[in-house]
Amino acid sequence: MNLFRKTLWGIVVLSVLAAAGSFFSQYVLGLNPCVLCILQRVSVLAVGLAALLAAFSAQRSKAVRLAGACWVSVPALYGAGVAVYQLWLQSLPPGTAPACGAPWTFRLRDWPLFDVWEPVVRGFGDCAVPDYFLGVPLPVWSVLYFGFVLLLVWGAWFKSRRV
Repeated sequence: MNLFRKTLWGIVVLSVLAAAGSFFSQYVLGLNPCVLCILQRVSVLAVGLAALLAAFSAQRSKAVRLAGACWVSVPALYGAGVAVYQLWLQSLPPGTAPACGAPWTFRLRDWPLFDVWEPVVRGFGDCAVPDYFLGVPLPVWSVLYFGFVLLLVWGAWFKSRRV
């Protein structure tokens, strides 16, 4: 197994752990995710799915590895952008932050198979109120996760392009 494929499998495992932590904090610890938190959760799941698909693809050419790195990078960049936006919202003085919008369960309730994937998008917390893990706001952890994924995938791609 080449380095790039091993890295993709590592990203899959990391994504599963991050998503499990997100569900644990919601359903066990009782932290209610906001609209932006749910977007970050979906981005984590998309990163894991993209890495899984890329890991199963043929890694024979540099172009395929480049496509795989791009597939993983798109949801990672989107999730990092959402997390940075949420950090900006949380930095505003209390009462001045704009509303996050309607909860995803309200927006998507008429979609097909809503009952199957509703636990992923359930939540209605306030985006401007920070929740902490180990004294660090949760969006900072998201930025660290997405940044680490980007460093991993592009570092592995850079090393594998010489092969």
